[in-house]
Amino acid sequence: MLNADLPWLERPLADALARARSHALLVQGPAGVGQLELAIKLAQSWLCEDRTAPQPACGHCASCKLFASGTHPDFQLLLPEALDASARESLGLPYEEPDAKAGKAKPSREIKVEAVRNLLAFAQATSARGRAKVAVIFPAEALNGVAANALLKTLEEPSGLLRFALASHDSAALLPTIRSRCQPLPLPLPDREAALAWLAAKGVDGAAGLLDATGGRPQQALAWSEAGLTDAAWQAIPKRVARGEVAALSDWAPPRVIDALQRLCHDLLRRAHGRPGQFFAAASLPSPRRAAPLLGWDAELRRAARHADHPLNAGLWIEALVAQAQAAMSAAAR
Repeated sequence: MLNADLPWLERPLADALARARSHALLVQGPAGVGQLELAIKLAQSWLCEDRTAPQPACGHCASCKLFASGTHPDFQLLLPEALDASARESLGLPYEEPDAKAGKAKPSREIKVEAVRNLLAFAQATSARGRAKVAVIFPAEALNGVAANALLKTLEEPSGLLRFALASHDSAALLPTIRSRCQPLPLPLPDREAALAWLAAKGVDGAAGLLDATGGRPQQALAWSEAGLTDAAWQAIPKRVARGEVAALSDWAPPRVIDALQRLCHDLLRRAHGRPGQFFAAASLPSPRRAAPLLGWDAELRRAARHADHPLNAGLWIEALVAQAQAAMSAAAR
């Protein structure tokens, strides 16, 4: 089912299968390290009909073949509409277009109560293959309040051999009642050498720089590379922004512009306090003398982030952000 083999998931998967004591696991950690992939691997292993516990799925039995084809009757994947098509495609799962009656409404980033009710109907049905039924929910923090509350009773008292794997990039955003019903499964950043080897195998040039740019998240580094971002272009951003070059960021979506500027501001604040940068190479960063203008800029970026998805005029908004960044960097240098 999975198109990408993430070698750093092997040990967490084995540990989870060996130590799981709950019918519901919460895979949690930073984005871009494979939470969804680990949850999927757990689901396949729980449904495998020819494995010796606590070993991972065999990959050859009838259940594994159904799982690999995306047609296993005892498996459900619950995603927000905004992620459904792309996520299912990347996982090799079938995808059905929404009904025409849904109109032209923008796909929701939330998991709504209707989707949870459909999941509960699946959970209450008898297992088609006489073994477990498994539901994967990603990202779990996308459950809105009504949907999360609708899930609580089944999450606490599942019927039959029902198991859940919730995957989250921001587990703190989950309702405490959801977290308390799940056994946590932390998924840390992978070892740097393993991540670099994986990126190299994917043909990513400048893998080390892009891995640093993403904070050590190899899946995100790969996505940036596939979107056309090179290490050289990333390292050029600080100097281009300092010169007020809007073109450095004008091709990016507003949320990504905010993300890049926040990473730059973060690194400049570290430099102002005598610390090395985290996301940019040392040679790419100026050496600010004052932190106060950068702190003000950071506050402005956090305010701007609240409207990043819906700027009235994206072009003018990005111009204003670059001008703001240029002013802050100039003031910090004096």
